[in-house]
Amino acid sequence: MGKPTGFKEFVRKVEPYRDPKQRLLDYEEIYTPHDEEHLRTQGARCMDCGVPFCQSGEGCPVYNLIPEWNDLVYKGRWREALDRLHKTNNFPEFTGRVCPAPCEGSCVLGIIEPAVTIKNLECAIIDRGFDEGWVVANPPASRSGRKVAIIGSGPAGLAAADQLNQSGHEVTVYERDDRIGGLLMYGIPNMKLDKDVVDRRVKILEQEGIRFIASADVGGSGANGIAVQELIDSNDAVLLATGATTPRDLKIPNREIEGIHFAMDFLRAHTKSLLDSNLEDKAYISAKDKNVIVIGGGDTGTDCIGTSLRHGCKSLVNFEIMPKPPVERAADNPWPLWPKIYRVDYGHEEASAVYGNDPRVYSISGKEFVVDDKGRLLGINTVEVDSSFQEIPGTVKFWEADLILLSMGFLGPEHYVSEPLALELDQRSNYKADYGKFQTSNEKVFAAGDCRRGQSLVVRAIDEGRLAASAINAYLADH
Repeated sequence: MGKPTGFKEFVRKVEPYRDPKQRLLDYEEIYTPHDEEHLRTQGARCMDCGVPFCQSGEGCPVYNLIPEWNDLVYKGRWREALDRLHKTNNFPEFTGRVCPAPCEGSCVLGIIEPAVTIKNLECAIIDRGFDEGWVVANPPASRSGRKVAIIGSGPAGLAAADQLNQSGHEVTVYERDDRIGGLLMYGIPNMKLDKDVVDRRVKILEQEGIRFIASADVGGSGANGIAVQELIDSNDAVLLATGATTPRDLKIPNREIEGIHFAMDFLRAHTKSLLDSNLEDKAYISAKDKNVIVIGGGDTGTDCIGTSLRHGCKSLVNFEIMPKPPVERAADNPWPLWPKIYRVDYGHEEASAVYGNDPRVYSISGKEFVVDDKGRLLGINTVEVDSSFQEIPGTVKFWEADLILLSMGFLGPEHYVSEPLALELDQRSNYKADYGKFQTSNEKVFAAGDCRRGQSLVVRAIDEGRLAASAINAYLADH
């Protein structure tokens, strides 16, 4: 695949982000325009490796036909590359922007050289497809007469809806927020995934016959509440794709005071205000002129960093309880496993551009939030921890903060949807449904994505949505 000697002739070169100081002035996407010649050169680096681990179990969760479309990009056959890409991935415009690219971690070339820029190539193919008008609605030729309700419009719900609709079923997607997209809409900031990109795909799905109902809180008791049993009674199958939305808390003294927020509350309010009024309604948690501490790393922590910087925060620190990872793979982290190495994401790069240093502090844990005599947040006392996360005596330190954001991951789904059905849960409080079958303890109810497997990647949610649709198809064929 690619040019036979390409991996020896060309070095890896990723498409650059916009200049950090320039992109901090807006909420536009951080990416620069695609350069076709550059991309063809990078596609040429794809080896004829015999066993393409990039699409193996350690690589792409949706088993993208990566070597095929790398080769097609190298040859300038973009339309064919798009067709190959869409065979396995419903929404490459999402994964091409936000996926951490496990495919690159398992690239065979990565054993001896930096991996092929697979993520850049994927994003360029789908962007070219939209630019050329190749991505259009394709409604099913006939209808089955069967009805499926999907609760949740994140990547798992949308992927399942797409697959089930193409099978001819009547699909209705329920979303409790006021906009469709779930995590894609309110969990990922604009600079990483512009909401026009989400809306564009949702409009195509609508044109293909999928019905979307926003502000529909299935299982909720408020004005927008819908009884989950009603959906079960009025549909042939129901899919739960509600995500893992219960955040992990930091239960240390003074947690209840103002100024301490969960990361997703911070990000959601910001994006909604940006979309509603370009932030003019002030209906968001502002970091402007504040000393900000983000507790927890990962993509969500990085998004909190990038958003706080754009607000105009006074200072910014990011705590990570894990030790600083090595620059290169450790001995116990061999190829083709995901490389657990030190990385600089867009938010870290931006913080360095503003303050002159990486904002992350490693091997550190919160001990207590500090307040003044009027109960106002002053900051946090921390302690250093060893490799077993045990406190190191004599390392208590005070950090000043006006705003503290908790970004420590998620524990599982909220259960007000499942409680009326008495669905069985697994040991981690996720909906219990075997991978491959996706059927819960109620035979008409299926589960996919983070609500089933726990917090994970957008690409894994798409995989589960696709496979859950296949399982529902098999169930409908038998009932």
